[in-house]
Amino acid sequence: MCNKLRSQFGGLSVSDVPPSRAIRHDLAVPRYFASGSEPSAAHLRQCVSGPEADSGWVLNDHNSIQAHPPQAPAAMYAPYVLDGQALSNDWVQHLELDGAIDLGRHMGGDPLRVLVLYGSLRERSFSKLLAFEFSRILTRLGAEVRVFDPAGLPMKDGTSEGHPKVQELRNLSMWSQAQVWSCPEQHGTITAVFKNQIDWIPLSLGSVRPSQGRTLAVAQVNGGSQSFNTVNILRVLGRWMRMITIPNQSSVPKAWTEFEADGRMKPSGYRDRVVDVAEELFKFSLLLRGQSDFLVDRYSEREERRQKGRLLSQAEKEAEKAAQKKAADQAAKEAALQADKQTSSAADESTSWGGAQNMVQPTAGQENGNAAGPGAADATGIPSAAAIPSPTEQGQ
Repeated sequence: MCNKLRSQFGGLSVSDVPPSRAIRHDLAVPRYFASGSEPSAAHLRQCVSGPEADSGWVLNDHNSIQAHPPQAPAAMYAPYVLDGQALSNDWVQHLELDGAIDLGRHMGGDPLRVLVLYGSLRERSFSKLLAFEFSRILTRLGAEVRVFDPAGLPMKDGTSEGHPKVQELRNLSMWSQAQVWSCPEQHGTITAVFKNQIDWIPLSLGSVRPSQGRTLAVAQVNGGSQSFNTVNILRVLGRWMRMITIPNQSSVPKAWTEFEADGRMKPSGYRDRVVDVAEELFKFSLLLRGQSDFLVDRYSEREERRQKGRLLSQAEKEAEKAAQKKAADQAAKEAALQADKQTSSAADESTSWGGAQNMVQPTAGQENGNAAGPGAADATGIPSAAAIPSPTEQGQ
């Protein structure tokens, strides 16, 4: 199939075509295969990521064949791509999104890179189906979308950092420029499956921040009446992950009634809101894409780079604090010992001086061996009893 495509363009080399601005597989296929049988999603993915993918060919929405960028989504990240009849009946193709699409074309550059996460392991998961709808709309707008499958991701612990699924998730987060979080509400909050994914995305990997500055859209599905508990919690998580969360959001009540048997969303105001959220994320992301680094630049981090030469990891900061505390404790201990020595020395000198002062010195007469004469006073200055005249003597 891929070789057939190439032969139709006379052996055009990759260098003869401009870099791909957007790869919109779902729009390109019906037009370019009108004369023959429509390719299946498997054929399309083979062209993008199969053994022949190194040749770099893919059809775009400008009636030409182009080289796809190295980041083209692999089949495992594009489960939302539709086949034949489902594609021809796709309601996403009939959406009026010209303003956002024109914005993307006007701004140029590579396709917006979007990572989509969902929070359930069920085979027919409504948060997953909603995530796929977001993916199709964003692809229609011109974004490059990758959906992460949480199956096989270990629970957050201290020993699984090197697990392939952990590394895959972190690499996808660093690759992304925008993200969509779709989560079921369970017991009034987010699911463990979703929280586990966020827990595996650290605030920093050395000096790299896998989520900082990315734009974010949040959505939830409900088994019962409409609620906003989950999207509110997702917003808190987004702020904590230093992401720029767009104002709009989606909450789908009684999700089991809002999807067809084939997994597509039924026409409703809830579906229209999903389109609103996807379009808003696309616009915000394009407008902020070149400014996100500036917007999240912080004085404290600039100071840290100036003083340390780079941003330290949390472990390095904790080790530095421990070293500083140890040094401060040692200095305080030495100062206390020195103070004790000075206090002991002063006490010894005071005791020696006080003893000398309390010694009674002999009078001059005593030193010469002479007895004190009448009226002489003792060492205290008080006349002795012999020196005081008796009443008889006083009368005489």
